[in-house]
Amino acid sequence: MQDTPSAPDPEQNQEDDIVVAAPRRSTWSEMRTAEDWWAIWIGGTLLVVCFLVMYFSLPADFAEQVKAAEAAGEKVSAHSPLKPWLAKPGSWTDNPVDSLFPPEKSSLLLPIGVVFLVSLIVFSIGVTAMGQKAPPFAIGFVAVFLLATLAYILTGQAVVKSYNLEYALWALMIGLVISNTIGTPNWIKPALKTELYIKSGLVIMGAGVLLNRLLILGLPGIYVAWVVTPVVLISTYFFGQKFLKMESRSLNMVISADMSVCGVSAAIATAASCKAKKEELSFAIGLSLTFTVFMMIALPAVIKALGMSPILGGAWMGGTIDATGAVAAAGNLLGPEAEQVAVTIKMIQNILIGVTAFGVAVYWVSCVEGKESGIKPDAWEIWYRFPKFVLGFIAASAIFSLLYVSLPGGDVVVPAMVKESSKVFRGWFFCLAFISIGLETNFRELAKFLKGGKPLILYVCGQSLNLILTLLMAWLMFEVFYKDVVTEVFKK
Repeated sequence: MQDTPSAPDPEQNQEDDIVVAAPRRSTWSEMRTAEDWWAIWIGGTLLVVCFLVMYFSLPADFAEQVKAAEAAGEKVSAHSPLKPWLAKPGSWTDNPVDSLFPPEKSSLLLPIGVVFLVSLIVFSIGVTAMGQKAPPFAIGFVAVFLLATLAYILTGQAVVKSYNLEYALWALMIGLVISNTIGTPNWIKPALKTELYIKSGLVIMGAGVLLNRLLILGLPGIYVAWVVTPVVLISTYFFGQKFLKMESRSLNMVISADMSVCGVSAAIATAASCKAKKEELSFAIGLSLTFTVFMMIALPAVIKALGMSPILGGAWMGGTIDATGAVAAAGNLLGPEAEQVAVTIKMIQNILIGVTAFGVAVYWVSCVEGKESGIKPDAWEIWYRFPKFVLGFIAASAIFSLLYVSLPGGDVVVPAMVKESSKVFRGWFFCLAFISIGLETNFRELAKFLKGGKPLILYVCGQSLNLILTLLMAWLMFEVFYKDVVTEVFKK
């Protein structure tokens, strides 16, 4: 992440080495070119298509069928016409080829090919709008998708399924093996769009999280995310300055934000606000990636070993694991309840990116630099740093919740649409993201971040505090004060 200096001026080199805030663009410009907005357009478009295909396939007298079924105390059935056209590899026992050619179907190659083609088209359009050339992305995407297919095939093995080893873990391990042995080929790297894949999948996931459930989870989730996070951030920064005596305040702040808020995104936003050096940002991101990979595998195992409920475990992971994609992966290992709780809390925590960047900028200008700096924070900084894809998740939840309660047979139509079409895309997008995480993580390159020293001590101590306080708050919210309400909503 180093800049090439235009002249051998040491002062200029020092300035070039500082992370600066990206030039602000209009919201309209960002809606056309920014990753968060393209995650909304991709996820939203697929949801609209999946629903319209489902809706227009319903019989003309569907409303009358619903009324007749209700009068008889029964429910009508509905199925998406897209179901035969969208698939992932199936189960197998001895021969992995059976996952692609199951006995009940002649072949899954065509529906998997449809998913591949649709995914390639929508993501190619997105990356092109964001300024990247489509051909290199498409070439790399073929490899990423094939590796994701391999992860699904491994997941489908009968013994593996009995141990509940989900596709997220296999996808991550495949990527890690490649990146840490032969290395990730350069021609694949243009397709490693972890954030775009995971954000698009999360927007799609919103259709399956009904608004009443989101609101109920959100209330205790606010306590977990908005109370613990600032306490951990401030405490970690104070610990680094007063006890560890860290020489670089900016490094101290970036690590504190990275670890307490939500990983890389918070680190980048905070680094610009406190004018951190680029190697400091790289250092903080390296620590985050290393511990994220470890925690997304270790925490689900610890939660199972301790016998925690999936809801409590999901809340704990949502508030402590740094990256949104890793939270979704870890939650998936514990089941759908844990995944929904974990992702909801992480979404709530992501909102603090803008608030954190704004607060750090104000603090740095007024308390650290002591003189006029290049940063002029204002209230718009919060909107500028706000993760816009969260809006897509909330909008999808609100719209499909409305359809669920207002559409005749909506309680049948919406779940069928989600289960038989949009959920397939969501699963593939998540799998692509986990493959990308593995391919982007090279432990040899990150080894220097794990050497002894104050930054490592800071991260470990801060994350330990984060784990303790988040678990305590999650237990109070989800097992004491709101236990009955949360349990009841998951029964529906």
